[in-house]
Amino acid sequence: MREVNIGSASDFADPGRKIIGFEGFEVGVFKLDGEFFAYLNLCPHMGGPVCQGKMIAKVEEIIAEDRTSKGMAFSKTRMHVVCPWHSYEFDIRTGVHPGNARARLRKIKVTVSDGEVIIGVPDARERVPALPEMGE
Repeated sequence: MREVNIGSASDFADPGRKIIGFEGFEVGVFKLDGEFFAYLNLCPHMGGPVCQGKMIAKVEEIIAEDRTSKGMAFSKTRMHVVCPWHSYEFDIRTGVHPGNARARLRKIKVTVSDGEVIIGVPDARERVPALPEMGE
């Protein structure tokens, strides 16, 4: 594993992201509420470029005190990224699909040091693993 400086934390929009290309793979780095999250840019469904998808607030059902539905609304706290190939959604903070906890993005270590964003990526001798089994 090697550490790669991908630039200043202040260069990221919030919410925002950057896609960083390496030989044979890409990493998506997201900034959300001042925190950073990074994932391999590979959807566990069919290998699409998930990190390049639309960032959108999670849609949640509003439940009244009598347990009836008051309709749907966009979350004020949870953001998803939507894979552009087949619209699979993943929580940006956790990398987990909201309907199938076994479907998740591969996390990449990300830290901020002296205002610089550092990610941990496989070095040239390491192979990026194939897609995990999603088990639908």
